[in-house]
Amino acid sequence: MTGGFERADAAVAADPEWADAATRRLLVLADSDSYVKWGAALASTLPATWTARLVILASPVMPSGRQLADALAGTRFTSGDVHVVHLDDLDALVDEAQPHAVLLSLRGPFVRVVAPLLQRRDDRPALLSGFPGLTIPAVPKAVIYREQTDLIVLHSRREVREFEANALDLGVDPGLGLATLPFLATGARAAVPAASDGDVVFAAQAKVPAQLEDRVRVLAALAEHARRNPERRVIVKVRARRGEAQTHREEHDYAELVEDLGPAAPPNLVVEHGPMAAKLARAGALVTVSSTAALEAVAMDLPVLLLDDFGVSPAMINTVFEGSGLFGSTHDLVAGRFRHAAPAWTADNYFHGLDGDDWTGRLDALVAAREIVPLPPIERRHDTSGGALRTAYERRRMLGDYDRDPVGTVAWTFGVAARTAVRRARRLHRWLQRPTDAATGRTGSVDGRGVLLDVPQVGGGVAADALPLRVGELTPDLAGHARDQ
Repeated sequence: MTGGFERADAAVAADPEWADAATRRLLVLADSDSYVKWGAALASTLPATWTARLVILASPVMPSGRQLADALAGTRFTSGDVHVVHLDDLDALVDEAQPHAVLLSLRGPFVRVVAPLLQRRDDRPALLSGFPGLTIPAVPKAVIYREQTDLIVLHSRREVREFEANALDLGVDPGLGLATLPFLATGARAAVPAASDGDVVFAAQAKVPAQLEDRVRVLAALAEHARRNPERRVIVKVRARRGEAQTHREEHDYAELVEDLGPAAPPNLVVEHGPMAAKLARAGALVTVSSTAALEAVAMDLPVLLLDDFGVSPAMINTVFEGSGLFGSTHDLVAGRFRHAAPAWTADNYFHGLDGDDWTGRLDALVAAREIVPLPPIERRHDTSGGALRTAYERRRMLGDYDRDPVGTVAWTFGVAARTAVRRARRLHRWLQRPTDAATGRTGSVDGRGVLLDVPQVGGGVAADALPLRVGELTPDLAGHARDQ
């Protein structure tokens, strides 16, 4: 959103439903497009006893107007309902809105910045947090970022188990609530599967695969499938247009790679943005590496293919799908061999049934307790060294140029240098610990599988196992692009 800041407090106060004393009020604070989508969708599943308002905190990753409209599609909110506020104006907003609960639909480091501001308030609201996508394997840092919230909303029985174990190890006791992933709870299960000749949708991700040659490999397979199936569209579904922010930074944009293909791109290979639900409504299959869109497709009984050419590891954010029966290679993509999820896997992973959800009951209990006695503050227990300078650094890291605190500039200068030194030391340690393939002398992947670059290429009308992958063998343009990086 680029239209400047609006008075969200006045807009909230003017809403008669919000002012109804019999209605409980949820304020959703969001930042990036994926967290806007999740927060809006989750709030839309609340019972009629709740009303909700959505506010975006100004930061470098806040969505454009187009991204906002896409994120709100299918929810109770419209773009006109949403306002942008600066973090410095948060207290005034909460004073005016008087929410019973606040959903911090924010990236973890931003939760750690905002939660203490709300914790210090007298009669503070109940604080919720959570995740817009896959969180397996659950990492301790995810709990640490959210340790000052009363309830962490999770989306599978497996997630709850892993977060409970991490919380126990860390000596913290956040409430954990189970909610069906809201993108699956807003009508997706009632959708009719598309015909077998429907679109093949590739859900692109900013983080995986990260390397250019890996993305070229995926694109080559998509192009070859498109050539072999000229009657169906193959859609590269991207999250952002050029210049738009995302939750995670993307080094190699698929839209640019498709442009680089030039005349070599089949006419039915297209790049599109827009709500994922709209793409899946016309789809015959979904392809991805580890996107939450795979769950949306499973909910619609669409066949799915999770590409495992680059390994199954925490680094690829796909270990949660082990046992799902959805993994396959780019060879399978070319041949159109898509899969359906194993029932035993779905029961433990995201498809537990709406009757298993307990997050709204836990939220109601928190609000009821607050009506009797103010909720006690939750103290931060981890990563506390550095004091005020650390706090200023964390704020500046999230707000970027929207940070008005002059101390942030000083903290950023010192903090970046210290963080860079720590990261270099960690990279050196990991490099020294890497497994090595005894036969080739190559270093393996995170899980030790040792995914190599000289794997079979697909594309250009050549059989999938005919040639080794060399970036320059796809198109000269892409080869030049690879060298420039």
